[in-house]
Amino acid sequence: MFTIGCHLSSAKGYLHMAKTAVSIDANTFQFFTRNPRGGRAKAIDPKDVAAYAAYAPEHGIERILAHAPYTLNPASDKQQTRDFALMVLAEDLGRMEETPHQLYNMHPGSATGQTHEEAIAKIADALNQSLLPHQTTTLLLETMAGKGSEVGGTFEELAAIIAQVDLDGHVGMCLDTCHVWDAGYDIVGDLDGVLDEFDRVIGLDRLHAIHLNDSQNARGSHKDRHARIGEGQIGLEALAAVTNNPRLRDLPFYLETPNPELSGFAEEIALLRSAHEG
Repeated sequence: MFTIGCHLSSAKGYLHMAKTAVSIDANTFQFFTRNPRGGRAKAIDPKDVAAYAAYAPEHGIERILAHAPYTLNPASDKQQTRDFALMVLAEDLGRMEETPHQLYNMHPGSATGQTHEEAIAKIADALNQSLLPHQTTTLLLETMAGKGSEVGGTFEELAAIIAQVDLDGHVGMCLDTCHVWDAGYDIVGDLDGVLDEFDRVIGLDRLHAIHLNDSQNARGSHKDRHARIGEGQIGLEALAAVTNNPRLRDLPFYLETPNPELSGFAEEIALLRSAHEG
């Protein structure tokens, strides 16, 4: 089954997100756990969760992806910023157990004012303080474009984080097509070669989700500017090849493309479904 959806607002709860997804022919969705710029999370309504749990399987929704706020930076050399990251991780991972066995995605962080090695150690330390043996949620580290002092612009940096995590069985990966392209990985001309490298450095068994985005920029630009599917430098043919690749096709795919209206996501989902084989 081709599992595809997009990022949706969580303001009206889980059931509303699920119904919105179904309305655009999606069978999964991504959402922010709280305001993407940080702040307090909205209380979860148990009745909404129960209604979602009844609705989702009837409409083919098995997998959902929560996204941490952009302000989360466990790599920071500022204690206040690290304390905020630890608070958010603890709260969010606890809240995720209301919808068990799902995925929680985060940007690894930024190494401002320190070496990437020092930042990587701080990220791993934060995960070691946050992950719990009994949790059912898998935390995903996202591949990054390598913009500025970002950590995670190479597979090696992401592998270095995981190597220092004690409960690494709770840690997986989310591959963002725009990010890896902007980081310099040639998913247009050599997708299988990139996947071979990912498998060698990190392991494809850790890959749980794909952010399917086109890019406004040339490969290796390190800029991280998403484009609509088929309107960027990666292109529809290459992105369709990602969804059809035998090593990726069974993963859930999430659009984070610049669509001001829901209809834009519906158009992209229809386009990708028409290009999907089988």
